[in-house]
Amino acid sequence: MAHDENPSGVAVIFPDDLQIYIAEHREGSYQLIDVRQPEEYEQSHLPGSRLIPLPLLVDSMEELDRARDLIIYCAVGGRSRMAAHFLVRRGFNRVFHLQGGIEAWEHRTAASPPELHLQFMRGDESAIEAATIACRFETGLEQFYSTVLERSRIAEVRDLVEKLLRAEESHKQNLMRLIGSLGAEPEALCAREGLMEGGLEIDDFLARNDYYLKSAQDCLELAMMIEIQALDMYLHMAQTCTDAAAKELFHRLCEDEKAHLNSLAELSAKIGRG
Repeated sequence: MAHDENPSGVAVIFPDDLQIYIAEHREGSYQLIDVRQPEEYEQSHLPGSRLIPLPLLVDSMEELDRARDLIIYCAVGGRSRMAAHFLVRRGFNRVFHLQGGIEAWEHRTAASPPELHLQFMRGDESAIEAATIACRFETGLEQFYSTVLERSRIAEVRDLVEKLLRAEESHKQNLMRLIGSLGAEPEALCAREGLMEGGLEIDDFLARNDYYLKSAQDCLELAMMIEIQALDMYLHMAQTCTDAAAKELFHRLCEDEKAHLNSLAELSAKIGRG
């Protein structure tokens, strides 16, 4: 099977190669997973694919067979790439994502999804270090949502983004309280701005992905990509942190990020139906 490898452990498979792969492999010898919403799946999906919406992925991982190839797809490739990275980070080592998503599969012409240039934690951070990184990332995410709020003229998008902005501010305040309880100065440690989930500089991110901020659907797609990365980050922190209070907070943030994902996905599907 022809595909592109990258250092993250995720392989990219293109529509023509996937068509050959499906023809050459017995049904049931691989797993084809659709991470879109149910409404999107009902409209059109790849034959034999199983629906696991992105917000439900973290709670459905144990249902997946780690011994078989796992091929992930979405609409245009953004959500599936984040889902594939997420699964590789959880120990799956035979993961592919369909470049261009179902749009490329059906039309062979689809814009490439935005790049996030993932940059994950080392894994040996102290509770203070982890909370500081998270606090800076939350600041970056606030900047992203503020930009979306400025550009969107759709009331439902604006309402949801305003709620997410309040949630990210609450996250940041909780993280700063945690840092203070651990004996450090949160204002000094969290002063650096401009970072978002994945360690990406927000100004660079917005400049490179400006095209995806021009429509509500693309904004929501981009937000889902970022939120699954936030969930990945907090899961990692919760698993590796030894401080009980920090671990509890990171678990709560995981649940919040899953709820954010679900809200974004539901609104995206609703706008898509309209």
